Amino acid sequence: MAVALVGLPGAGKSAVGRRLAQRLEVPFIDSDHVIEERIGCSIRDYFEREGEASFRDLEQAVIAELAAAPHGIVATGGGAVLREANRVALRAGFHVIYLRSAPEDLFRRLRHDVKRPLLQVADPLGRLRELYDARDPLYRETAHDVVETGRPTVATLVNIIVMQLELAGIASPPPGGDLPD
Repeated sequence: MAVALVGLPGAGKSAVGRRLAQRLEVPFIDSDHVIEERIGCSIRDYFEREGEASFRDLEQAVIAELAAAPHGIVATGGGAVLREANRVALRAGFHVIYLRSAPEDLFRRLRHDVKRPLLQVADPLGRLRELYDARDPLYRETAHDVVETGRPTVATLVNIIVMQLELAGIASPPPGGDLPD
């Protein structure tokens, strides 16, 4: 099984991905953590020191490696879909799920977050709206399925995704046929 989660910063890719991997008993990989292990510092520090283009080159290499031997659940960085090579690799190597969130919901979740470099601006909600407008079509192009995150709990989102994966023939229903309550 190989599933990749895409979406804006704060959409829940890591939290949902971790729980989904536990539920399906497969490995969980956060592409941003792979990058940080490789560079030996935070993405924010690297981003500030080397710039976005250098970071995107590194991100593209990591996504290509993950897609070459896909297994488990992969949470991607919010900007992973900006490069066509990444969109192609993700779609070919994984069943891609777009965790779609309104900018206002993301702002509510992220308003105190200081780790995300693209949101360290005077108007973070305005920045989230810009990111959404620019990236939503790319997420949709890459994704096999779209899950609206809204306000459901992580557990509810995992249940929705598992049902979609079962319908797509990617995950097997539990013995007995029904999902537990």
